[in-house]
Amino acid sequence: MEETKVIDVQALVNAHPFSRYQWLVFAMCFVIVLMDGFDTAAIGFIAPSLVGEWHLSRAALAPVLSAALFGLACGALLSGPLADRWGRRGVLIAAVLIFGLACLASGFASNLTELTALRFVTGVGLGAAMPNAVTLMSEFCPNSRRATIVNLMFCGFPLGAAFGGFLAAWMIPQFGWRGVLHFGGAVPLVLTAVLVIALPESVQYMVSKKKPVERIRKVMARIAPEAASAESFVMREATVRDTDGGGARIVLSRGYVFGSLMLWLCYFMGLVIFYGLINWMPVLLKDAGLSPQRAALISALFPLGGAGTVLCGMLMDRFNPNGVVAAAYALGAVSVIAIGQAIGNVGLLVCTVFVAGLLVNTAQASMPALAAAFYPTAGRGTGVAWMLGVGRFGGIAGSFLVAELSRQRMSLPGIFTVVAMAGAASCVALLLKQMASPRIVANVADGQPVAH
Repeated sequence: MEETKVIDVQALVNAHPFSRYQWLVFAMCFVIVLMDGFDTAAIGFIAPSLVGEWHLSRAALAPVLSAALFGLACGALLSGPLADRWGRRGVLIAAVLIFGLACLASGFASNLTELTALRFVTGVGLGAAMPNAVTLMSEFCPNSRRATIVNLMFCGFPLGAAFGGFLAAWMIPQFGWRGVLHFGGAVPLVLTAVLVIALPESVQYMVSKKKPVERIRKVMARIAPEAASAESFVMREATVRDTDGGGARIVLSRGYVFGSLMLWLCYFMGLVIFYGLINWMPVLLKDAGLSPQRAALISALFPLGGAGTVLCGMLMDRFNPNGVVAAAYALGAVSVIAIGQAIGNVGLLVCTVFVAGLLVNTAQASMPALAAAFYPTAGRGTGVAWMLGVGRFGGIAGSFLVAELSRQRMSLPGIFTVVAMAGAASCVALLLKQMASPRIVANVADGQPVAH
């Protein structure tokens, strides 16, 4: 009985089978990320319809395509420090509510200015939701399966983006482009009610902030029954010496700053590829002679390829995670170049788009798990969120890059080749991060209680 009085929360999670309660947390976070992917990509799939209905030029589309990306960056950069200070749960629920309301309202926009403003607000919610879902889920995972489970959850993002393409191809002829946005707003609003009722706070966060032991015990007992008799909970993890400045101080500390910069650069370049293609591929393929419906269906295969993230997570748990993700980026760059060479052959184009999506999105979707494992609890929310936030500017750059290359009348193979170079940069960034792995010294003795 004495052994149950003081419990190391991570050690207990590591030793206990993944419980139904943890799967419930996983399911809620998965749906959040699924709708995040859907709402993020929806604007790209409705872009051809906007061009026709509002008589827009392709250049005029750039602001509305990028508005959500600016919001994504703002939401992520702001939400990380808030989550490290006030908790993951509340920030996450507020984020889902914001992007649900804003996406629903976007379906009622009457002009490009209104739609651009509403897409920015949608992006703020989306940007805050993603990193907090990743952080919360990672803190409910055993160490030996963290990358696999977080990557499995993150599969919701490319699947949601792909679903947006398939739904748009079916819904737009039936209900118009507004119906896609109405759907993308209604589901998160229902989800918000579920989260208020069922979503728990991160146990690791509560322990690190010395929350009442009753709150921690209530959650831990649903993971492992033996936690019901605990009198205090501890964490044994390495951290930086001075955490008074919060998560930002940890992320930018001497031991972590170079790794943080490499994570930012890698995610930035990955999103140059993702958003450059997800936003513009339907238009580019339409210009290449495909019908709008076929262009949307083929483009939807690109984010669908992210389902390979689960295998990547398993490899990350077994081998060097930086090397695994770096290899995926390198192969992804080659496959993106191949898309441009396949224009004109529909069968080959379908295959290359899917393979490129499999590699690029697998690598990109593995980055949050890589970041979550890199930072300690006190800085994890900020570390993951800032990587996602800074990286979002890569999405903005990617959208404008393809717009400019198209305006300059560069050939389609040339456009895909230029975009692919970002994958090579991501590969190099992760290899440099691995070479400079930090050696962090714990500022507390192992086993010192941080909640009681």
